[in-house]
Amino acid sequence: MSEIQYPIFQVDAFSDRIFGGNPAAVCPLTSWLPVQAMQQIAMENNLSETAFFVEAGDRYEIRWFTPITEVDLCGHATLAAAHVLFHHYKLAGDQISFYSHASGDLPVRREKNLLWLDFPSDQLHIDEEINLCYLEKWLGIAPKTAYRGKTDVMLVFENEDQIAEMQPDFQALSLVDTRGIIVTAPGRETDFVSRFFAPRCGIPEDPVTGSAHTSLIPFWAKKTGLHKLTARQLSARGGILYCRYAGARCHIGGMARTYLTGTIAIDDPVQ
Repeated sequence: MSEIQYPIFQVDAFSDRIFGGNPAAVCPLTSWLPVQAMQQIAMENNLSETAFFVEAGDRYEIRWFTPITEVDLCGHATLAAAHVLFHHYKLAGDQISFYSHASGDLPVRREKNLLWLDFPSDQLHIDEEINLCYLEKWLGIAPKTAYRGKTDVMLVFENEDQIAEMQPDFQALSLVDTRGIIVTAPGRETDFVSRFFAPRCGIPEDPVTGSAHTSLIPFWAKKTGLHKLTARQLSARGGILYCRYAGARCHIGGMARTYLTGTIAIDDPVQ
């Protein structure tokens, strides 16, 4: 079997410095690999997300894989992919049109030193079926309210300290039927803070989660009456996000830094 090589980049997204934000792998392709091959690459990378994209006319089709599964939407890896196209492939202009078969059109715009994701807003409803007693036991504190969106559960708490000091039981949280669990509260220096747990997807805690902000931004915009907000994700690496609420769409801004460029070599999966 012959070997085939592909470029790979590792980018720290939602950060202005190396070792901050959320690291994502980005693999530009000229044509799609079999799903099993992309999943194996993501598993080998062992990062929360690996993004693959293929140029298709005037846009780029994009897909995202955790180490164990494909997901319908990922913010930080989309930001990382845009950074690769602008910074390493010297793409002309200030806008990239990404397209996901699961999530539709996902434009990214460059404005000065920020890249702005344009994602669909999530629709939240109060989750009356989730067991708050179990959540209190698994998180160490009971949320005020629980909401459910398209893929995630969002739990609202009183203050930033409760989010920062939370020590979840990840094994227990993996029993919750959801992609991930967002915990959030008002912030002291930002409009809101959050953390994101996704043990069911092989990610105990994601450092900075752009897609979770499609739930967070509409909620906090309506709560505060603000359409421009700042957010901080309180993981160990941490990240700052700039947020704009536009009704059916959320604009999520952040910076990115390249940590690694290289080449991966795998057996040709089409042989």
